[in-house]
Amino acid sequence: MGIVLNQSAKNIAVTYFGFGIGAINAMFLYTSFLGKTHLGIVTFLLSAANIMMPLMAFGVQSTLIRFYNRYKDEAERERFLSFMLLMPLLLIVPICIITFFGYDIIASIIIGDNPTVEPFLWLIPIIGIFMGYFEVFYAWVKVHMKSVFGNFISEVLVRALISVMLFAVHFDWISKEFFIYSLTAIYGLQMLAMFIYAIKIHRPVIQFKIPEKINEIFGYSFFIILSGSVAVLLLDFDKVMIPAYLKIGENAVYSVAIFIATVIAVPSRAMLQIIYPITAKLMSEDKMEELNDLYKKSAINLQVFGGLVMLGIFLNIKQLYLIIPGNYSGGILTVFMIGLGKFYDAILGNNNAIILNTKYYRMVLLFGLLLVLMMVVLVMIFVPMYGITGAALATLISMFIYNTIKLLFVVKKMDLYPFTINTLKSFGILIGVFCLFYFWDFPFNPFMSIILKSALITIVYVYLNYVFKISTDINYVLKNLTSKIFSYVQK
Repeated sequence: MGIVLNQSAKNIAVTYFGFGIGAINAMFLYTSFLGKTHLGIVTFLLSAANIMMPLMAFGVQSTLIRFYNRYKDEAERERFLSFMLLMPLLLIVPICIITFFGYDIIASIIIGDNPTVEPFLWLIPIIGIFMGYFEVFYAWVKVHMKSVFGNFISEVLVRALISVMLFAVHFDWISKEFFIYSLTAIYGLQMLAMFIYAIKIHRPVIQFKIPEKINEIFGYSFFIILSGSVAVLLLDFDKVMIPAYLKIGENAVYSVAIFIATVIAVPSRAMLQIIYPITAKLMSEDKMEELNDLYKKSAINLQVFGGLVMLGIFLNIKQLYLIIPGNYSGGILTVFMIGLGKFYDAILGNNNAIILNTKYYRMVLLFGLLLVLMMVVLVMIFVPMYGITGAALATLISMFIYNTIKLLFVVKKMDLYPFTINTLKSFGILIGVFCLFYFWDFPFNPFMSIILKSALITIVYVYLNYVFKISTDINYVLKNLTSKIFSYVQK
């Protein structure tokens, strides 16, 4: 776990810095400078582009990681990398043609009674292409165990550029409409920066030759397209469907709540960037004992980190909404529902990476397709009845069932278990800390209340996890940190 902890620590630091910028954007700049209507449009466009991303990438982001280490010959690796760069064009070209000729029909289906969205629909496939190729180049550096810079680009650079453009809106340097168009350029720069870094890490010798194992590559990529689409649909389908039933401004309220809840997934996103390629390598070498150990450690580490973040959000949620400009408090219940779904996903560790690198990976697609169908039905039922709360409920149910099925599948087929007795101890600590602090609020400025309460929660939570030895990795880090602090103080 040494390289995992090292890279993960850097990724967590970068990701949280990026989320700090994102929090300012989502909760203050967007809400103050853009307003509900245009924020709703931005949310819709980016969610739709994210749904298209697996198609635009052609599954290459996962295929590259899975097959790269299987090619032992350097010439064959170069041929493989070259082919990976060209594969996405097989879907990009026809999708763009269909979008161009069927624009009006597509618009009439997906925007409902929100005509303000129509002028921006053509941006969706372009942003999707930029997102897709970013993931391709990111996978390129991941196989060389270099994930930090890519994480910086996606988590920090993009959000910083968005902040700049939002301030440009505030000072009337650009219009709100121009800001929406500028998002395309920002994601284009994201892709370009990742490309430059990728060729710096490893400059390929471009070849127009078909690599070995082509049938297996296409089969796996097709699976990733479908499974990736399933995963993204579970995350973003609700934000795309809301405009079909509700005013576009409701999407803004929902997006703020989603962002707050998504912070819970930050430790998972950071750690899994490096765990995914390690999982693929261990499975290709048939090192199942090491894989099981990695599975358990990743699960408990993410439960501890994710649990702390979840407590910080849930226990400060009322004060948090008091400092957000505008009336967005209708999303509080949404935060709880989506937050629980994100936490459950996080505590499964590298579960998804394990499945994608087994001979059983096609079965997961069936589960995913069934669950997408279920989510579509639930959204269509719950959103008209309960508004954005109904969308959150549909997402929570779908995420819970989907992740439970994958968990049981890994346990039954591979005899790998992510949970230990420490899992139960960690849940006990979570419940105890939640009950201790839920009804305890400081009766003064909401911002100061959040800071003080979060500090107390962190101290109590970290202490309990340390005393009960929930994670050996985290205890090791804490011991080293405290010893360094004491030695510095003594000097």
